Amino acid sequence: MKPMRSEITSNLYGELTVFGGTANQPLTQSVCCALGLAPARANIRQFPNSNTFIQLARSVRGKDVFLIQPTAAPTNDNLMELLIFVETLRRDSAGRITAVIPYYGYGRTDKKDVPRSPITARLVADLLVTAGVDRILAVDMHAGQTAGFFSVPVDEITAVGLIADHFRTLDLDRERTTVVSPDIGAVRRTRNLAEKLDLPIAIIEKRRQEDGLHMLNIIGDVAHRDVIVIDDEIDTGGTITEAAHFLAERGGARHLYAAATHAVLSGPAVSQRLQDSPYREIVVTDTLVIPPAKVSSKFTVLKLGQTIAGVIARIHAGRSVGEFLNY
Repeated sequence: MKPMRSEITSNLYGELTVFGGTANQPLTQSVCCALGLAPARANIRQFPNSNTFIQLARSVRGKDVFLIQPTAAPTNDNLMELLIFVETLRRDSAGRITAVIPYYGYGRTDKKDVPRSPITARLVADLLVTAGVDRILAVDMHAGQTAGFFSVPVDEITAVGLIADHFRTLDLDRERTTVVSPDIGAVRRTRNLAEKLDLPIAIIEKRRQEDGLHMLNIIGDVAHRDVIVIDDEIDTGGTITEAAHFLAERGGARHLYAAATHAVLSGPAVSQRLQDSPYREIVVTDTLVIPPAKVSSKFTVLKLGQTIAGVIARIHAGRSVGEFLNY
């Protein structure tokens, strides 16, 4: 991994400084290694009453600060740590504060699915801006409209390119492979991966009924074909494993692969559920720390540190992020 010191220049916001919260310290180390920087230090601890306390080891006055903290489980604790960290940086007169959020907790509550319910993704956006965030750098938010909830600039990285690069190494037969969306909501992500791999797409029609979610139909051809099922996250593993059985049993698919940016893996049985699924391989990234007890032998974990570091260097230098990501 080549350090990006040559990309880092002084700017209006001062020296580039990178902090990491406690939610994904390996990713912070990876990003800093790619940038050729040491992570800035802070004392992060909880009082006996569970209140979070943060003290910076050195002043960040006038500096261009990037704070890496996914808001994964325990979501409320990690979100509060992020908010308190931003407040700490603001009160120390940081020149600019960019919250790097590899996984945006509450992102799935982006609309009113049922009456008398909140839009928590918007609430979290408001909390971050109120705390003092000047910019947001996120990775594959659940829905595109989430970026519009913020009143500050948002840069969003997608892992689709990295996932596509991985599947190219498998030398799949392009004449017999289809990229599959597990529901209507993932169609855009599915199309983007299919375009990068020059493959057709198919869509599973999924509906919510009184006794739960049901997969009813497949729009597109998967019979006797290899399939890549892609989604933004694997939470309990229910959707992705149901899709595999549905494609194999009802669709006649041949070899199955899965891909998702975020390995949330909620619940104690998720790794066994994925291990027992028909998938040959499940490709995820390191936006979240995967506990060893939840690692399936089918997992391949792709590293995003170099990509995030490249975007940070571009933002710091005031250069185009889209150009770097080939948007």
